Amino acid sequence: MTRPPFAARHRDSGSLSLLVALLFVALVCMAGLVVDAGSKLNADQNAVAVAEEAARSGATLADQSTAYATGRFVVNQASAIAAARAYLAAVPGVRGTVSARGNSAIVVTVTEVTPTRFLSLIGIGSMTSTATARAVLVSGGA
Repeated sequence: MTRPPFAARHRDSGSLSLLVALLFVALVCMAGLVVDAGSKLNADQNAVAVAEEAARSGATLADQSTAYATGRFVVNQASAIAAARAYLAAVPGVRGTVSARGNSAIVVTVTEVTPTRFLSLIGIGSMTSTATARAVLVSGGA
């Protein structure tokens, strides 16, 4: 029995290396997706928390003169909007808008842009999270 030449015996030499390289790239992509998706979820939660806190900070400012004169609690719109904007200005990395809804509610919309770590390799440089919160002034009555 004769053996085939050396080249014929090792024709598929190196194919395992190519497979390992492709699987490694796929694994890095999946890990990157997990890391960046986790950052996105964290940014979503942060945007909601900031929007809610900013709305609460504004809605707690009742117009005291109206409350003492009439017994009705209404939001002092100018002070409430200023307080909510001041809260947003104190939080780094977020932008937001504040508006009053009637005399008893404050609405805050927050936008947070999060840079990506791995997805930037395929052209996705950042992800945007947006949240809206509404705080209503509630008064206890007898």
